[in-house]
Amino acid sequence: MNEKAPLDRSGLDYDVIIIGAGISGMYQLHKLRGLGMKVLVLEAGTGVGGTWYWNRYPGARFDSESYSYAYSFDQELLDEWDWSEHFAAQPETLRYLNHVADKLDLRRDIRFSSRVAAAHFDDAGQAWTITLESGEAYRSRFMVTAIGPLSSPTLPRIPGIEEFKGESFHTGLWPKDPVSFEGKRVAVVGTGATGVQTIQEVAKTAKTLTVFQRRPNWCAPLHNAKITPEEQPALKARYPEIFQRCRETFACFLHTPDPRNALEVSDAERTAFWEMRYNEPGFGIWQGNFRDVMIDRTANRMLSDFVAGKIRERVTDPETAEKLIPTDHGFGTRRVPLETKYYEVYNQPNVRLVDAISTPIERITPDGLETSDETFGFDMIIYATGFDAITGSFDRIDIRGAEGQTLKERWAGGPKTFLGMMVEGFPNMFMLVGPHTALGNIPRSIEYNVEWVAGLLDHMHGRDLTCAAATAEAVTDWTETVRRAGADLLSNEVDSWMTGVNRNAGKTERVLARYSGSAVAFRERCDAVAADGYREIRLA
Repeated sequence: MNEKAPLDRSGLDYDVIIIGAGISGMYQLHKLRGLGMKVLVLEAGTGVGGTWYWNRYPGARFDSESYSYAYSFDQELLDEWDWSEHFAAQPETLRYLNHVADKLDLRRDIRFSSRVAAAHFDDAGQAWTITLESGEAYRSRFMVTAIGPLSSPTLPRIPGIEEFKGESFHTGLWPKDPVSFEGKRVAVVGTGATGVQTIQEVAKTAKTLTVFQRRPNWCAPLHNAKITPEEQPALKARYPEIFQRCRETFACFLHTPDPRNALEVSDAERTAFWEMRYNEPGFGIWQGNFRDVMIDRTANRMLSDFVAGKIRERVTDPETAEKLIPTDHGFGTRRVPLETKYYEVYNQPNVRLVDAISTPIERITPDGLETSDETFGFDMIIYATGFDAITGSFDRIDIRGAEGQTLKERWAGGPKTFLGMMVEGFPNMFMLVGPHTALGNIPRSIEYNVEWVAGLLDHMHGRDLTCAAATAEAVTDWTETVRRAGADLLSNEVDSWMTGVNRNAGKTERVLARYSGSAVAFRERCDAVAADGYREIRLA
């Protein structure tokens, strides 16, 4: 790109401003630098890593295999980094991302401790003004949001949260300094993915652990293990095969649905298959199951009954076991937390499970909390209450497009996008891992999104084009594609972050929040747009 005409930066500070220095923001910076662009990354934290910077809570780790999660674009990075576990813990992942930032010299174009408050498009100048909470502002031709689908933590709407005198933490805003649970009376509110991982660790040393559960989740064993020195060379030799496998599977995991139906095999075959999946590492029990268990109610009920049986086997108290078995959704219709002896925690004498539906938390007190029928004293309260997912990170920023329209207004009733990367009325704004894009094994989706955006910007520069706008027709067509892709899925009939529901954030209505089709089909559609000269985008 350096051989092309220089970019016109009249009245601009940068060609591109990227919001967020996580996995997507780091790679987008690297790609756009390679195109000769002047780029600035604005990051709210004090370091790189995004999800893996903020989520330092005990037990945080991958649920995708480490070697399927790493960046694939640089062979040297692949060769020189040794993952220590098949499913790496947060500290190791953060070390890896800092290693990438060092190797690619990314920090010189990242401004840390810079939380974005507003981003407004200037119709006359065809540029974005991005303003920080500090009041400082920058202008750029293009803006890329790399803010992540799970980056806006929410606290429960319980009176008195500010009154508690002990230690309190949200899992998504965990402090950098070590936190000790030893000898303390600890409460964990929430049993989603972060709650499950946290509970496993807190239970090891806390004097008492009381878990307040509103809705149980279906969980499955992680079966993690160390990667031995003898395994490292063989794993690295398989990287081409591993990444090719991720390109071919439905959701970019190493697992993909079995071509058979659960209802067409014998009882013995079905049970043996589920035993195998339950006892192998990773997401096989979810992503590698019979192809009908996510669309056929009978097949899903049979799978749910199988996993419920496992919970009853692992939890010694029958009453507690029943509390841990979901009754409002089937297995896999919400994202499945992977665990290591999570259910066995409830067999410990220092652990108690409280049903926060039948006895809801009424208020937080200075010394603990009160439910509808009991008063508890605690030294520490941990809120594992999740995130305002997918659109929540956008809602925190005052984003205004052409003619001053806000993104919240544009997305009233649910997001509408083109390929999950562009929004009608918001020219020169590109979203990485936004609503309606392929998620699954997120780094694999990130790399594709980043490269697609870079390809479009390179195409534009080669033709002296400075404005890219999604058309109403393209947005309508893609939004309908997203609707059709999820039409038969049981997961879209369930309240979850994947359907845009978060009661802590006041969102109670399901919306079309994600693309539920295959990643292969998503890439084919995006590739076709590029191959056709981006005709579905208004370029000027």
